[in-house]
Amino acid sequence: MSGEADRGDDPAPGDGPARDERPAQSGSAAPGEAPALDGVIHHPTRLTLVAFLSACDEAEFAAVRDGCRVSDSVLSKNASALEAAGYLRVRKGHVGKRPRTWLSLTPAGRQALARHLAALQDLVDAARGAAGSVGA
Repeated sequence: MSGEADRGDDPAPGDGPARDERPAQSGSAAPGEAPALDGVIHHPTRLTLVAFLSACDEAEFAAVRDGCRVSDSVLSKNASALEAAGYLRVRKGHVGKRPRTWLSLTPAGRQALARHLAALQDLVDAARGAAGSVGA
């Protein structure tokens, strides 16, 4: 079994979204609060996909698949979840007679990634602060 198969595992359709898959509303946590990680983006495959797309305006499906090292089905499933959250745009067209699909982050997707990365940095800063106070 390859490592790709388990990178896209989520609850089965119809089980509803996982409780932690609600988008975060703010970038930084208030003092004493847990950082607001974005549950949609936090999924490892989705985070990889969003990070990959953050470096470009738009990318062809096969380039994203290869760059993220996932199967077509895993990419499709996770792209659909990001599209449903409003974080990803899917554009279909043709190159010659061959159908093609392009993926891009929406402005909301770019903002969500920035908030998620800020929340991760808040966690790092909190850990450094806690480590510093333990040694004092």
